[in-house]
This record gives sequence, structure tokens and C-alpha cells, in this order.
Amino acid sequence: MGAAQTYQWAVSHPEMVRRAAPIVGSSRTSEHNQVFLTSLRATLTLDPAFRGGEYSPDARPTAGMRAFARIYAGWGLSQAFYWEREYRTMGYSSLEDFLVGFWEGFWLDRDRDRDNLLAMLWTWEHGDVGRTPGFDGDTGAALRSIRCPVVAMPARTDLYFPPEDEQWASQFIERGEVRVIDTTWGHFGGLGLNPADNAVVDRTLRELLDRPA
Repeated sequence: MGAAQTYQWAVSHPEMVRRAAPIVGSSRTSEHNQVFLTSLRATLTLDPAFRGGEYSPDARPTAGMRAFARIYAGWGLSQAFYWEREYRTMGYSSLEDFLVGFWEGFWLDRDRDRDNLLAMLWTWEHGDVGRTPGFDGDTGAALRSIRCPVVAMPARTDLYFPPEDEQWASQFIERGEVRVIDTTWGHFGGLGLNPADNAVVDRTLRELLDRPA
């Protein structure tokens, strides 16, 4: 949720933020994104072992967490990523190897508190700079209050935050623009895993830092 926080800082502290570069995120969580988040919540809370959040440390809801990981796998990376089997560049030999080794490994091999994840899902779901005190839910008005240059970098194939989200937001920001990362890596196009995407992000950040604030 780093991009959402970037927007929030620019809205909440316009006198302090001199430049902003939200990467693969948005100023307001879309309803389509909320559908994804509600599915994740369901996988955790419907696991019988979850017990309303009062689960035992010795009996964590791993079945729900495994489903959680599998849902993430279909959203975090694009259709083209899987069509091209890009996971092989990460060292995985097959789709199942990738789903187990990367996705389930990421969520299950670490001691992640399920209640903490639910709190983060709630924060993501309700993300909207229009909720900032003084804007009464008007996201456009909140974005118009931003004073600094803003270069948003959505990924072309991001299923969470498509470029259209950032193009919508940019129209309200006086010094705003959108640079689309042309990638098949979906949301991961902005997470530092693909060298080609990293080069685009680094070049754009250097250009932004060279601009007058």
C-alpha cells in the first residue's frame, strides 16, 4: 500500500511533500479491487480453525492461508505472465512448483498473524484520500489539493490498480502525469523483481528528482 500512502502524504502534508511517485497503486481503492480483498477475507475467516480470530498458535488456519495464497497468485501477476511462463525466469520448473514454492511459501512459511492480515485488508479496502479530514469523501477535491509534481507509475497489466485508475486521478492533480510500465508482470512490475521494469522505474524517478519542486 505504499502508493496509497504516497498520495496520502501529498494530500495531508502539501507544504512538506516536494515530489511524489506513487508506483503500482491508487489514491482510492476501486470496487473491482474490493472484490479481490473480500475473497481474501473469506478464505481466512471461513477456515474452521480460524475460530473468529481466537485460534490457537498451535493450530493456525493453514487451509485458509493456502487458499489465500492461491487467490493472490491469480491477481498479483497477469494472464500474459502465466501464458509466457515467466515464472521459469525465477527458477520454478512448473506452474505447481511456482504456486507452492513462491506463493504458498511466501504466505505459509512465515509466522504471519491472520488477524493482522485482516486489519491490513480492511485498511486497503477503505483506502481513499477523499476520507482525509476536510474533504468529506471528495477524492477529486483531495487530489486537487496536491501541490507537488506527481508522476504515477501503474503497470499496464496490473489487475489491482490498472492504468485507468491513475489516469482518472491525474486529471485532478495540477502537476500530475502518468507513466505506464509496459510489462507482463502485473502488479509485480513495480515491486523490483523484473530488471526491465526496474530500469523504467529508476529512469522515471531520476527524471522526477531532477525537476524543480
